[in-house]
Amino acid sequence: MTHLSLQLLAFSVIFYTTSAFQAKTVLASSRPTRSALQAELTPRQLQFWEDVESGLVDIEKYYESKNGQSMDRIWTFCKRAQGELPLPRPEVKGHQPSEEHVDGLTAKPFWDTAADATNFPWATKLEDNAHIIIEEFQQKLLNNIPQGEGGLFSSDSAWQSAIMGEGWSAFRLQRLGVWNVANCAVFPKTYDLLRGLDIPLAVRGVCFARQATGSGVAAHSDGRNFILTAHLGLRIPDGCWIKVGDEERTWSVGKLTTLDTSFEHSTGNPTDEDRHVLIIDFWHPELSEAERAGLEFIYDLRNKFESGEIPFRQPRSKADGQGLGGLWNALTGGN
Repeated sequence: MTHLSLQLLAFSVIFYTTSAFQAKTVLASSRPTRSALQAELTPRQLQFWEDVESGLVDIEKYYESKNGQSMDRIWTFCKRAQGELPLPRPEVKGHQPSEEHVDGLTAKPFWDTAADATNFPWATKLEDNAHIIIEEFQQKLLNNIPQGEGGLFSSDSAWQSAIMGEGWSAFRLQRLGVWNVANCAVFPKTYDLLRGLDIPLAVRGVCFARQATGSGVAAHSDGRNFILTAHLGLRIPDGCWIKVGDEERTWSVGKLTTLDTSFEHSTGNPTDEDRHVLIIDFWHPELSEAERAGLEFIYDLRNKFESGEIPFRQPRSKADGQGLGGLWNALTGGN
């Protein structure tokens, strides 16, 4: 089994070990302490976790005032992500969660999103309008946009190939919370439809995915139990399959196949045609609004650190500084 952890998304330049969040620390209560962080983390890593803590404190205050929602599970997430807590136990057979884990969420291989309007009010609407996406996608293929190297499905597949295999490639509309303006312009109807459905999109984003003929994705787990992944069938040759845990299914054109990728999962395309789906990552429905905000803050901050957008400063234990705790106040007006 292989975990697709945070280090696959970006270079782990600010974290303590090869797992992008994991750092051996000793914490009091459920929040990181200055002395433990100082003992184990580099100044850059210490800066990151100080800023995480500062931001989460502000988010917690905001939601306690707004609706009384707790952030306890996110503090526990941080504690485990830094290595203080052991890895979570699998909920059921085939479940392979990682240190990036939110306690207490329902875990099952497949979710019937279209039949659950309470938790997924957007799913039926997406299926009802799937023809818009399918027609636009088919038109691009008919226009002979190349799919291989240098073409439609070459934008970011290289970093995926170690896990996903050479036969899998993607054309991304959104990644890490940011819409790709140029790519969305290629699929304007798809973009407008997705934006209008108010899907609670998670950090990994939205993409068209191609599984080349005669290829498959080896069994692996993404580890994160707080994100669910929906595949909208676009072109599905007979014989293609997806296995999650011990359960094997196929896709249907115009329908959603939704899975929890913290289960071991794999795919296969033994046919002589390519398989295409639209992949949509979204938050687990049992996360509260406050918990989503906390996770969004952590991952957005991580991405800013990894990209170099956040300049180095001496940790507050070594020099005065505000960190990024004020970011949340700036976004919410300090309320």
